[in-house]
Amino acid sequence: MTLKNRISLLVSLLFTILFGLASTLIFVLYSNFRKDEFRDRLEIKALSNIKLLVNVKEIDNQLLKMIDQNSINKLYDEKTLVFDSNYKLIYSSIDDAKIKWSVDDLKYLKKNKTFFKKQGNYEVYGVFYDTKDRDFYALISATDNFGQRRLLFLRYTLIVSYIFFTCICWVVTSITVKKLMSPLNTFHQKIKNINENNLDTRVESKRNKDEIDLIANEFNFMMDRIEISYQRQKEFTANASHELRTPLSRITSQIENVIADTKTSNERKSFLKNILSDVNQLTELINSLLILSKIDNKNHENNEVHRMDEILFSAIENLNKTYPEFVILFDIEENDNLDVALEIKGNKNLLEIALSNVLKNACVYSDNKQAKVVISTQDNNLIISVSNTGETLNEEEQKNLFQPFMRGKNSKGTSGFGLGLRIVQRILTLHNASITYSVPKINTNLFQLFFHL
Repeated sequence: MTLKNRISLLVSLLFTILFGLASTLIFVLYSNFRKDEFRDRLEIKALSNIKLLVNVKEIDNQLLKMIDQNSINKLYDEKTLVFDSNYKLIYSSIDDAKIKWSVDDLKYLKKNKTFFKKQGNYEVYGVFYDTKDRDFYALISATDNFGQRRLLFLRYTLIVSYIFFTCICWVVTSITVKKLMSPLNTFHQKIKNINENNLDTRVESKRNKDEIDLIANEFNFMMDRIEISYQRQKEFTANASHELRTPLSRITSQIENVIADTKTSNERKSFLKNILSDVNQLTELINSLLILSKIDNKNHENNEVHRMDEILFSAIENLNKTYPEFVILFDIEENDNLDVALEIKGNKNLLEIALSNVLKNACVYSDNKQAKVVISTQDNNLIISVSNTGETLNEEEQKNLFQPFMRGKNSKGTSGFGLGLRIVQRILTLHNASITYSVPKINTNLFQLFFHL
């Protein structure tokens, strides 16, 4: 799970829990308030009846019932019972409701003065009232229909509000976190696209001085140091390669002069030819390192449009001059858009070097010094396929095929340094292109160069 999703989940869960607790607390407090308020109403009603019986001498039960029946504070489904000090019922309201009571309840009432309990759907309140002459016990029960309806309404309101605002919270939190984390997404995309050709990439800082800006500033500072170190390394490689080419050229020319001298014995010529071969390999290595050090987006503008078939023909021609024994077969698949697809924007010299290296690699590692080239288009890509027959690479070798100085088992007895394909990949990356290796069938190697149109 991503950091963005974790933050959204945690914030939403926190709100859900807190809102749930708040809703529960509101419901419990209101429920207790309703119970206390209804208890007070029952108490007032009970004491009113007792005081009428005690203080008003002219009143009798029938008159009290009439007053009780027409009272403005009449409770829903109310029942009132009044007992004297001998636990004798002296008054009962006309309601049909019943109150379950016992002498023990009245004794408990005398001891504790009041009690409040629930009997089924009824709530019962008892009160002990003592005077100088007599003691009275009153029991009154009723249902708080109005209060229960308000409590039920509050319950449903809180449940619906909880569901609604929880959903709103999840949506708003997700949108807000996504917006707040958008700089990190931009940061991630820029880091993902960084390679040796665009080390000048920097992350924009909005000067908010928050954690993201601090990371961005530190990242930019780190990239400054990496770019400087990388440029120094490339400059050293380029300077060293350039300086080594001059003495190697002199050594090569001197060896060639000695070999051409008629006074040189055949034995010495054979010995010098071996040395010359080693010097040529060393020169080739230095040239490859020099090419790698010069491949850079800053140094090569890719604004000119060139036809890839012409570059390919030029690469084949130059390769045949150096290696006349190589045979390269060529084929172009017919396509209405091929003329447009063949036009690639890039650096002609680098593209020719890349194609030459692929063709040379295919011929050198084939079993018949032969390679086949096919130009085609597919899914808005110009594809140059180079195949040969010979020993193929295993899975481990394929993973490291484009790493510098990598050579497979099929390279035994073949000169080279393992830099050719690395150079090809760097050049293609510079041109927003790519190269792949596959084994379509037994003893067949296939390289495919994809140029995105």
